[in-house]
Amino acid sequence: MGMLVRMDLVRIVIMETEDQQVIVLRERDGDRAFPIMIGTYEALAIDRRVKGQVPERPMTHDLFVSMLTGLEATLEKIIISELRERTFYAKLLIRRNGDVIEIDSRPSDAIALGSAMQTPIYVDDDVLGEVCF
Repeated sequence: MGMLVRMDLVRIVIMETEDQQVIVLRERDGDRAFPIMIGTYEALAIDRRVKGQVPERPMTHDLFVSMLTGLEATLEKIIISELRERTFYAKLLIRRNGDVIEIDSRPSDAIALGSAMQTPIYVDDDVLGEVCF
């Protein structure tokens, strides 16, 4: 992995007539930005979290937040680490008892989970070089 660049979620685009939705990440201390196509379920989960809406019953991402809390673990950071054949790959870095555990994830799931915990999002600079012109 190369240098990591801090990003912010700046837009969620939900189109009711489409199967794919869009989130946009922008460089925190710069001008680079790029979209990621995600599923409707993940887009709605992210949107709900950003707006502070709490469902009556826990949804899947809420369950994972509860599991991390119950295990006394924290989601330290999200890293969008790779772009292969137009598909983004991400990692969750989870800290528990001083150890860091790296877990493979789709970026949409990582961001849905991280938006509940105000987890910082990073993108590998090599990935930014591929998607930002």
